[in-house]
Amino acid sequence: MRSSATLRLEPEVSWRAAGRAAPPFDRRLVPLLAAIRELATLRAAAEAVGFSYRAAWGLLSDTGRALGVPVVELQRGRGTRLTVVGEQLVAADARAVDRLKTSALEIALGPRRAARADRQCGLAVVASHDLLLAALCDHWARPQGLVGEVAFRGSLESLGALARGEADLAGFHAGTPPAGDAAVPLRRLLDPRRDVLIRFAERDQGLMVKRGNPRRLRSLADVAAKGALFVNRQRGSGTRLLIDRLLEDAGVAPASIRGYETEEFTHLAVAATVAAGRADSGLGLRAAAHRFGLDFVPLRRETYWLALRLRKLEGEAAAGFVRGLAGEPLRRAARGLAGYSIRGAGEVVPVGAALA
Repeated sequence: MRSSATLRLEPEVSWRAAGRAAPPFDRRLVPLLAAIRELATLRAAAEAVGFSYRAAWGLLSDTGRALGVPVVELQRGRGTRLTVVGEQLVAADARAVDRLKTSALEIALGPRRAARADRQCGLAVVASHDLLLAALCDHWARPQGLVGEVAFRGSLESLGALARGEADLAGFHAGTPPAGDAAVPLRRLLDPRRDVLIRFAERDQGLMVKRGNPRRLRSLADVAAKGALFVNRQRGSGTRLLIDRLLEDAGVAPASIRGYETEEFTHLAVAATVAAGRADSGLGLRAAAHRFGLDFVPLRRETYWLALRLRKLEGEAAAGFVRGLAGEPLRRAARGLAGYSIRGAGEVVPVGAALA
């Protein structure tokens, strides 16, 4: 017999300049400032909260302009630190959060209403772009009420959303196994005591090139050596991290890649750019290349994971979603998608074991 449950509603803090018509500041501002205070470098703090370096710097600059005073200062050779205003904002936010905790509201739900509320709301998904996950959510999980909003962002931004409580389920991808330094930002955003990982799929990443591969491109080193035009992925995406790792391993400077600064936000957008003749190559999924009739040069096999709060695992929506991963719904979604293996999908794995 299912026990009754409660629905907890919690107020949130937002900040805005009093007496002005400007909108509230981005709610990610204070977590970013707190990370800067702890880690002392902007790059490390940006990774910890799921920002690209450029986006983090843009937010801090916009905030300083809006306030008329900076909230951080860069120190040559000594990283980044908060100004007095930045420190005051972090401290005031902590006090406000403590006060608001006493205003949280808990609504008692009977067993049927609890189950219905869980399924009607569904899991909020923030995930690195993936064709199989999109198909599964669009054609099965959302109609079943197991997921609600699905937002595709970069891997680090998705894990940052999970860490901040803005997502129930976060999708990210990593090499098989994650290679050295590449796993560091992932481990920083995941808590082994708080989170678990669900195996979703293995997939092929590689160069997407025009049919027949007229430039004879076999690696990113070839792209640089032959002056081929490249289209990149956005900063903070798992694929961008892979691109930069492959360049570093090959000893190729990003500046030697024509088009390195040209960014797209999905595998399909990269494939479409190559198919339209606006680039000679881009890095992405075999399935995306197949959809646009492109040739594909495999470079890396990787695992796509779904991260979830441990306490959510037994909920109606999460339990139903995991059953679908291990059963016919995922098998049906994977039909016709090239370069995927769903062997072991739905397996729940401790964070430490997956990212050791």
